[in-house]
Amino acid sequence: MDAFIYTAMSGADHAQRSLGVRANNLANAHTAGFRADTAVSETTTVKGYGYDSRHQARLAESAVVHAPGQLSETGRSLDVAIQGEGYFVLDTDSGSAYTRAGSLQMDADGALTSNGHKVRGEGGPIVLPPHSQVSIGNDGSISVLPQGQTELQVVDKLLLVKPDPADLLKNEQGHLITRSGMDYPADDSVAVAPGHVEGSNVSAVEEMMQTMQLTRSFEMQMRMFKVADEMAEGGNRLMRS
Repeated sequence: MDAFIYTAMSGADHAQRSLGVRANNLANAHTAGFRADTAVSETTTVKGYGYDSRHQARLAESAVVHAPGQLSETGRSLDVAIQGEGYFVLDTDSGSAYTRAGSLQMDADGALTSNGHKVRGEGGPIVLPPHSQVSIGNDGSISVLPQGQTELQVVDKLLLVKPDPADLLKNEQGHLITRSGMDYPADDSVAVAPGHVEGSNVSAVEEMMQTMQLTRSFEMQMRMFKVADEMAEGGNRLMRS
């Protein structure tokens, strides 16, 4: 009987946790550069003498979906989207983080940022000198027109990397980091589309369908709980009679 309960209990827990992952995906369906998460579960045995036949589902760490999002043209000089594989590199409090969010901003010191974090160039965080015009090339090179001058000058280049997708995971802050802790070098095969931004790779329709299936799964597991309780109560009545 308790083996039955283990199955229902862990199944309901898995469905509830997976619903949380899907809800977060839906909440970020319109967040530029957001990478969807998918819940990964595995079967584990229950440790302890006499529990050999007990198994339960365990939600492993969520995996990141690396499918590209749709590119939208904006014409803004500091908007840039990666074409194909690759990531921008950010400086965060916990070290390097990787992102596809290319709607860049410039702070009061001239530093380029994405979602509040400094964008790294091939020589470190990118800081632009005073200028009247800025443009980004397909290779990620950044040129500015210094004030009072007539020719663009290349001042830095976006650090574009191509990490192994299996080496990427999200930390508690939602940043993509590497499992290995290694910093990937610049990869010249990564190209960008200036004047574009990449949307989220979340499919709202797919997330809604998965949410409905998980909800039905949770309800089924709860019915199994009830059946197990009724069976246990029936057994107890037989023993008392």
